[in-house]
Amino acid sequence: MKILVTGGAGFIGSAVVRELISQTSHHVVNVDCLTYAGNLESLATASDSPRYAFAQVNICDRADLDRVFAEHQPDVVMHLAAESHVDRSIDGPGDFIETNIHGTYTLLEAARSYWSRLDASRKAAFRFHHISTDEVYGDLHGTDDLFLETTPYAPSSPYSASKAASDHLVRAWQRTYGLPTLITNCSNNYGPYHFPEKLIPHMILNALSGKPLPVYGNGQQVRDWLYVEDHARALVLVATQGVIGETYNIGGHNEQKNLHVVQTLCALLEELATDKKPAGVAAFADLITFVKDRPGHDARYAIDASKIERELGWRPQETFDSGLRKTVQWYLDHSDWVQGVTSGSYDFVYDTTLASSWGAGFITANGGTPLGAEAAFLAGMLSGRAYLNVHTSFRPAGEIRGQTGTP
Repeated sequence: MKILVTGGAGFIGSAVVRELISQTSHHVVNVDCLTYAGNLESLATASDSPRYAFAQVNICDRADLDRVFAEHQPDVVMHLAAESHVDRSIDGPGDFIETNIHGTYTLLEAARSYWSRLDASRKAAFRFHHISTDEVYGDLHGTDDLFLETTPYAPSSPYSASKAASDHLVRAWQRTYGLPTLITNCSNNYGPYHFPEKLIPHMILNALSGKPLPVYGNGQQVRDWLYVEDHARALVLVATQGVIGETYNIGGHNEQKNLHVVQTLCALLEELATDKKPAGVAAFADLITFVKDRPGHDARYAIDASKIERELGWRPQETFDSGLRKTVQWYLDHSDWVQGVTSGSYDFVYDTTLASSWGAGFITANGGTPLGAEAAFLAGMLSGRAYLNVHTSFRPAGEIRGQTGTP
C-alpha cells in the first residue's frame, strides 16, 4: 500500500512517517512545504528507506498536488498538514485560514479528482484520513464531561475554528461526493522532535537556559496529554482499518493541569540534568513565572477514547510519567537537533554557482563546471526525477533525501 502523508516533516506527521517506515511494509510519500515547523531532520531514521519519497509541495497548490497524485498513485491520504499554534493564530489568523481551510479544500478536490478516475477495485479501497484536534469541541470548564465523537463543535480560537471548518469540509465531501473519508480528533501531543514553541519543549529548553518558565494565568488549565508515538500508532490503525465515514477520538487518558506539567518537568530536570543546571539557578522550579492569560483560553479539554479502543483495539502505551520522562531524556540527548531548530541551521541556502555546493563526481559527469551541474540538476527538477542528497559535517552520509518536483 502507498500512503501519501501531508505535513510529514512536522511534529505529528514525522512520527507517522517514522511509524510507517519502521513498523509496516507500506510505501510513504511525504508532502510538505517545509514551513518554519517542518524539519526533515526529524525523518533521518526514515528517509534512507527505498519505501520513502519526499515532495516539497504546498497543499494550496492544486497543480502540484495533481502532479503528486498522478506520479505516486497513493492508496491512502493521511492529511496532517496544518498551521497549529494557538498563539500564532491569535496574532495572525490569515495563515490558518489559508492552510487549514483553503489547503484542505484544495487537497480534497485533488483527491476527489484522482479517486474518481481509479478503477473499481482501487476506488473501493481508497481512503482519505483527516487528522484534527479536540480543540474543535471547545471548553469543558465546570464539568466532569469528556469529549465524545458526537460532541457539538464550539471552537474558541482562530486555530480551532479553522480546524473545525476543515472537519466540516471533509464530512461534506464524503456525504456529497462519496469520497471515502475518516476523521480523528486528538488531545495534546508531546514527545520527541516537538517544535520548541509548544509548552513542553519550550519549558525544557527555557529551563536549561536559565530563562523564565511562563505559565498562563494561574496554570490550572487542564489538558489530556498524548505521547506522539502512541498517536502515530493510532493514526496508522485508523487510516488502514477504520470504518469509512466514522470519527475516532484519540486521547492519552492523562488529564493534567498545566502548572503540574511544568512542575513535573522541573522535577525531572533536577533528576536528569543536574550537570546542566545554569549558573545562578538554585532549583529549576524557581524559574516558573505566571503571566497574563491568553485571550479565549479554554479551561479544560478531555477526550473519551473508548470508541477507538472498543472498535480498533488501540490503547496508549505510555503513561504521563513514562512519556514525559522519555521526552525530557530525548531533548537532553539530542542537543544537535535542538540547535538546528532554534538556530534555523537546517534551513540553508546553497549557492549553486559554486563548485563546493556540488559533489565532484556530479560536476565531472555534467561538463566539468558548476554551471553544467546546475543545468543538469534543474533539468532533473523540471522532469520530476531529481534526487537530492545533501551531505553535511553533522550527517556525512547525507541528510535530506527524496524526489523533488518543479521548482
